Amino acid sequence: MKHEEDGDEERELFARLEADMRADGSADRIEMVKTRSSGDGSADPSPDRSAGRGPIGSADPVALVDGPAPADPSLFDRLRQARRRPVVPAWARSRAGLIEAAGWLGGYAWHVTAFHAVRVPVYGGRLALRSPAGLARLAGALGRWLRDAEGAPLRRLAAEKGDAAAYIRLTGLRNNRVRLRTMLFLLASVAGAGLALALWVLAPGWLLAAAAACVAVLGWAGAPADAPVVHRAVETADAPRLTSEMVVKAMASIGISQITSEVAKGRDGIRFVSPIVREGPGWRADIDLPPGVTPADVLDRRPRLASALRRPLGCVWPEANAAEHEGRLVLWVGDRDLSKAGAVRWQLAQARRHDIFARIPFGIDPRGRGQSVPMVQHNILIGSQPGQGKTSAVRVLACGAALDPSVELWLHENKGTGDLDELEHVSHRFVSGIDDESIGYAADSLARLRQEVMRRAAAMKRLPRDLCPDKRITREIADRRSLELWPLVAVFDECQNVFAHAAHGKQAGEDAEFVIKVGRALGVTLVLATQRPDKDSLPTGVSGNVSIRFCLRVGGQVENDMILGTSAYKNGIRATIFRPEADAGNGYLVGATSAPAVVRVAYLDMNATKEIGQRARRLREAAGTLSGHALGEGAAQAGPSYDLLADVLSVVPAREERVWNERIAARLAELRPEVYGGWEAASVTAALKPFGVRARDVAGTTDDGTRTTRRGIVREHLLKAIAEREGNQGDG
Repeated sequence: MKHEEDGDEERELFARLEADMRADGSADRIEMVKTRSSGDGSADPSPDRSAGRGPIGSADPVALVDGPAPADPSLFDRLRQARRRPVVPAWARSRAGLIEAAGWLGGYAWHVTAFHAVRVPVYGGRLALRSPAGLARLAGALGRWLRDAEGAPLRRLAAEKGDAAAYIRLTGLRNNRVRLRTMLFLLASVAGAGLALALWVLAPGWLLAAAAACVAVLGWAGAPADAPVVHRAVETADAPRLTSEMVVKAMASIGISQITSEVAKGRDGIRFVSPIVREGPGWRADIDLPPGVTPADVLDRRPRLASALRRPLGCVWPEANAAEHEGRLVLWVGDRDLSKAGAVRWQLAQARRHDIFARIPFGIDPRGRGQSVPMVQHNILIGSQPGQGKTSAVRVLACGAALDPSVELWLHENKGTGDLDELEHVSHRFVSGIDDESIGYAADSLARLRQEVMRRAAAMKRLPRDLCPDKRITREIADRRSLELWPLVAVFDECQNVFAHAAHGKQAGEDAEFVIKVGRALGVTLVLATQRPDKDSLPTGVSGNVSIRFCLRVGGQVENDMILGTSAYKNGIRATIFRPEADAGNGYLVGATSAPAVVRVAYLDMNATKEIGQRARRLREAAGTLSGHALGEGAAQAGPSYDLLADVLSVVPAREERVWNERIAARLAELRPEVYGGWEAASVTAALKPFGVRARDVAGTTDDGTRTTRRGIVREHLLKAIAEREGNQGDG
């Protein structure tokens, strides 16, 4: 009896286990459990806790692992947690957005109108040439209508079947129809001829207009299908609509085993959390990936995904949505390759001025949305391989800072190509060169910045609490010039040449790290750009403490993480995905937005930069904020007591065809200490540049006999500048 009770208990337990397994979809494990149970009611003593229970047939109490299923949230709860879409589109929520949209619409209408207006004579010629073909088509159609060609197949079918009655009836109908149509045609012809004659006598102009209209209609009718008369004024992207079926097939083909195995079982492998929607110039799909799969795994296979979707690589941009969870993927597929979007117009290119405390427009993301960068209370690091758009990014930020007349600019372009020369006349400190003198000047700037940060810290400490409650530079504090706490932006392009320098590098790195850590809240912003991100060329204390990073194409994981931060590559933020040349100007922007974003940086050529520099100069002259290098750094003022060119010529004897500027500065200081005292090599460079005498690399020997290259001038150029000046004075 006891044995039968145990058997009944076992069967009941097995029935419960089987029901739970079927509810979980584990039918294959049911068979495994069945094979373990013997016919006499005994069970395999090995435990099977796959369903959260003890060994089958054991006398131990059943251990429940999963609690009771919670009740589904109510409709009210789901609605409270739902994400609301904006009622008004983003572009219509601001005056600037409305103006931009209206400007685009007006520009589009003007372009279409002008495009077709210019081609009106061409369209007229095409219509005239194609009108004979149109007349032939019209005559053919009229002939088929007159002879009732549409009824011929029915009459032919009746004749083939030998149905005489049907054939006779159809033929009679055809004859009646032909007589009626012929009569109508003759009446219309007579009426048309009479109308044409009346117009010829009474209104010949109308007759010509009617004839032109007829020619136009005939020409339109005679146009081949593959050669339309009117061409499109704009070419729109002919991209297919993104569908869930396309996404499922594409995700199943990129080699992620968890997705592939689910698809093999007849499932999708992924879950769409919302409908695929149109977002900007493309489509957006929000996807939950299988457990254990991250967006980084998809990003690794981005070329495969683009191939599966049959879209260019620059159209497919998968990204994480960590605001939800680590398995949420946002797949955005654009209509057009981002690399073919052309140069991005900078929003401040025509602006009269800008506030440095507002974000500076920087570029656009793949969805066409503007991306901007804050500068106050931040430091910025930009890195890439050569030729990928790093200097363009530096120029955009420098120009944005220049358009605020309260900003003190320190520009150091240690490549020597003159990329920032158009902003020299608004800079407090400026250098352009790769020689030892220029590197030393940049290193000296970092040392001075360190001292400036310390001065500002002491000045900030003395400010009253009501003026500076957060101990940070504000617009109000910056506008009080007496406090000398205005924003200071220092740019170091090709900073690796400074940090890797044998004589100046170590101290420059320490100074930069100090400024980055302390100066952020004191209004001092460093913008560092490098094409060689390694521990020797970019100290880890510098790269590890900047708050905003922009990385264009780099070659590998180490370089990627040096610019974008530790573990960036592991987390799927990979600037290695960008293609050489094709993706120049595209990079990952980290720290400026809530999530890392791919950005195509705006482009400013030298002419546009020159215009911005001139605007910035006028702003500073009006505000009285020009200082330092922009005022000549102690350069001699015009007057009768001395002549700069003559003085330089007097200290450069004929035997010296080329001479270093530092030696010219020393000799000028001996010649006129009251005028040239304190001049440096950079002072000579700035003072001679307006006369057309530009500094260049000059080889020479130091006092200890070492051969080296430093910045200097050519005596022949000095003589030429003097001759041109005297010639102009003579002409006057």
